[in-house]
Order: sequence, then C-alpha cells, then structure tokens
Amino acid sequence: MTPNAASTGSPRTAPSRRGFLATGAVAAVAVAGGAPLLTSCGGGDTGKKDGTTSGKDAAKILPTHVASSVVPADLPARDGSAAGYTRAIPSAELKASVPEKLGKGGALTVMAPFWGTPPASGNPYYKAMNEAVGVQATWQNQDGNVYDQKLGAVLASSTVPDLVVVPGWNLGGKIPSAVDAKFEDLGPYLSGDKVKAYPNLAAIPTDAWQRGIFGGRLRGLPMPASYVTNIAPFYRKDLFDAKGWQVPESAAEFLALAKEITSAKAKVWACADMTWTAYNMFGVLNGGDKALGWHLVDGRLVNRIETPEYLEALEWTRKLYDAGVVHPDEKAQNQGDTSVRFTSGQCLIYNNDLAHWYGKTAEMAAQNPDFAMAAMDIPGHAGGDPELWATNPANIWSFVRKGAPKEIVEDALAIANFTAAPYGTKERMLTDYGVEGVHHTIKDGLPVKTDAGNQEVSSSWMFIASPAPYIAHPDLPEITEAQIGWQQRMGAFTRKSSFYGLTVAEPSRWTGLMNDFEQLEKDIVRGRKKLSDMQQAVSEWKSKGGDELRDWYSELLDTTGSAAS
Repeated sequence: MTPNAASTGSPRTAPSRRGFLATGAVAAVAVAGGAPLLTSCGGGDTGKKDGTTSGKDAAKILPTHVASSVVPADLPARDGSAAGYTRAIPSAELKASVPEKLGKGGALTVMAPFWGTPPASGNPYYKAMNEAVGVQATWQNQDGNVYDQKLGAVLASSTVPDLVVVPGWNLGGKIPSAVDAKFEDLGPYLSGDKVKAYPNLAAIPTDAWQRGIFGGRLRGLPMPASYVTNIAPFYRKDLFDAKGWQVPESAAEFLALAKEITSAKAKVWACADMTWTAYNMFGVLNGGDKALGWHLVDGRLVNRIETPEYLEALEWTRKLYDAGVVHPDEKAQNQGDTSVRFTSGQCLIYNNDLAHWYGKTAEMAAQNPDFAMAAMDIPGHAGGDPELWATNPANIWSFVRKGAPKEIVEDALAIANFTAAPYGTKERMLTDYGVEGVHHTIKDGLPVKTDAGNQEVSSSWMFIASPAPYIAHPDLPEITEAQIGWQQRMGAFTRKSSFYGLTVAEPSRWTGLMNDFEQLEKDIVRGRKKLSDMQQAVSEWKSKGGDELRDWYSELLDTTGSAAS
C-alpha cells in the first residue's frame, strides 16, 4: 500500500514554494504588523500581548497526545525521525481508524492551493470521500502559484470559505493578523482530552499542534513533519563503489575528493551547489524560517547571519566553485535540472530533499539497473559529529472560519480526523488512492493509479490535516530503511533553537529587512561578490533594524519562554 505516501519532512532548508512542490519541503516566512507578539501568543482576538503560549499556558491549549496503535510501524520514530513502513498492506488487511462516520452530513466549502488542472467538482473521488467522512464538501481549488493573492483577497472580504488552507510561505503581510481575526478557536473542541473524540487528530505530535496556535488560540489543523533537516547530500553510490571512493568525513576531505572526482574533459564534475549542506556541516542556524534563525547564546540573542559559522560555510562553498569542482551550469543558476545532471553522471553529488532518494531511485530503475544513490551522513566541518538545527514540525495548516456553526466545525474536524488516518488504514488508502477499481488497481500487491485516479485523486485533502510523519515505500523497502536510518542518525545531533515550534509574526516595519541576503549568498559563493560584502550587509542590517529586531525577539523570549525541549 501507498508506496510514496510519506512526507519526509518539512521543509526546512529548501527556501521556496518550488522546493515544496517538488519535494514536500516548505520554507515558512511569517511577517505581520503590530506590537511584539507571538501569533501563538495573546489574549482573545485583540492581537495584544497577554501571556505566553509556551510552558504552562500552552499546556492549557494543546490537545492531549495519544499515539496511534492501529498499525504499528516497522521502524518506529526516534530522535525526530518519521516512522517507517516497509511492507504493503493488502486491501483485505487494512484497518479502520474511523469505525463510524463522524460527519453529520452538513455542506461546507474548502479553499486550498492546487497546482495543475483541478478535478471537476462532484467527481467520483470527491463523492467517495464525502460519503466516507459523512459530509458534503465543495472544493474551491485555487492556483497554487498565486495562492497568496487569492488568500489575501478572500481574508480581506466578508465571505470566507468554511475551511481554508494556509501554507507557511503565505504567512506574509497582513495574513497572520487576518488568521486571528477570521478563523475559529478550535480549543473548545480539541484542547486537552477533548481531542480524544478524534483519535487520529489526537495522534498528531504535540510539537505540530504547538505550531497551530495563532493569537493565543488553537486555530490551525497541522500537517506534521519530521524536525530533522530534510536536505541530504546525495552521492552516486554505484560510481563511488566502482572507483573505491570513500564518503568524506570533513569539509577538507570533501574538497579533496571533489578535486579527484572532477574531470572537465570527461564532462564529469564532483558536485552541484552545496550551500545547503555547507550550512549543516558548519552548524549554521536554520534559515528556512525567520524565527528559527535566532538563538540565545551566552544570554544574548544572535541571528544566523551574525555567526562565524555562516561566513565559514559561504567561504567553503566558494572554494568548491573556485576549484572548478561544481558543475558549470550551477554557476549560472536555474540552468537545467540538477537532479538530471546527477542521474546522468555529470555531477556525482548534490543536495536536495530526502524524498529524492526514493523518487530518483524509482525513476532510474528501468533506465539504468546499475544506478544506486545514497545520502552521506553530514559530518562536522572539522570532522566528528555535526551540530544540526531542527526545522519546524509543521508548516501548513487548515483553518475553520470564525463564527461557523458548531455543526460546520464538527464536520470540518470529521474531515481532518479522516485525512489524518495513519498508514495501513482504509481511510489512508481512500484518501491517497481513491476507490479500488475506479481510481486504482492492485498490481504485485501495490496500488497503481488509473487514468481516472491521476485526474481526480487530489492531494489537497491531505492539507486539511495529516498523520504523524511517516515514510512508506513497500516497493523499495530498502529506501524506506535508509531514509529512516539517515533521519535517526542526523536527529541524534539535532538541537532546537530558541523559537523552535513557535509561529512568530514579526512587525511589518521589518518585513523586507533580509530580502537581499539569499541573492547575496548566491553571489558570494559564485565569486560575484566578496565575503566582505556580506559583512557589510550584516552591518547595515543591524543599523537598519536588526538590532531593534533583536530587542523585539528578546522581549518576546522573556515573556513567552522557549518551547524547545
């Protein structure tokens, strides 16, 4: 069952919507106007600071966690990893995690992003889902490429759909404050033991629920993710084995090996752009979310761009370019597909979302039977253990419109409880593959989508709520084992920075303060700018508001405390 139903993680280092679309990785950016507050901080709907949402105050809001035991994992989650499932579950053995319909048959509208051509309304898949849940959901799918525009317009209007999906990357401008003003407090339905009425929601990890606290209220139904970095340095294991190359265990060994591998004459280069891996190797604070980039060091909050590790990572990546070991198309940026250069053997190392391990292995199975890839364990830059930083445990949510009748709220929660069903259940199979014989058939024990399935089965349902993170590739169980093993090894060296797990809305006056840094990073590693240009940019960042922003975050941390444990 469900050979690729898993989300391997949040999306941490992948810094764009494009990264999410390709891999499930999300780069969340939260910016809003107003006085210092945590969007998961405050009293009522006033937007004013009124207490904390970490520690005891958060405990009053958060749902009780009751782990699912419906289908035990073959590889239990550990050290922040996803759980792993290595075998297909035959249709006759699928469990029921929702034994009775929780929906009361009410009609409700759902707005969510969609990439491509949305399914026709009332199609057999939607009908099957509605019938199974016990609701009459009508989808208002919107173009994912301009979803922020539509979302902003809808939230500024007087008519809001009953359920609205909000990706983390769209938490910009006035949207965070609109979340507080336009969406319902779900605490009366889910806080504490109340969540036990929805067992699949109760099984969502507490850290993910913490990210669903906005404006001091539990508003967001989360899509959980592993907090271990989702960016892995992949290498061509088949070619490494053939040449007798050993995986490097330090930054210096990496550069030396890269020089040995590279042969421009043979059109083989060691690697693609390795900036993301450099940040991990050198222990740079997380860059996928603004709040995660701050950490309390010796009593003072420090931003990732101020640390020596940040400059060292950029300097090392530049050395790779200067040495000519990076594929030349990488210097031009957006020149072709890095993963294609990897699978064709033009570059032997690249970094991307952990999901590529399965995706590229499955893709190449028929094209090149000898193809094999693996993920390097991230070493510390000087050798030894790395110092890695956690990503956020949820980066996409659905919300119920404020003022919705109790019946609508409960029907929305019935949908969420259904779509949060774990692997190995009838609900998960229906959500991911539709109706057997209509949307999928079983081939060699695995579900295979039909043309109708490819056209109608919509991933938008998983945005309403998802189960605890898991990886399941029963067609390639060895990849499942490898992915989980990598996450667990890296998770053992992963720390949580001061604002881990909290959804922070910065005041609007600092909205664009860091807008130019990503491009400057790219220019520096490619030799178009100097490291001194970054030092100057950091100095200007401080004087233009960075130091004030530090004070704002310091006040926030003093008030709320940290949710990291």
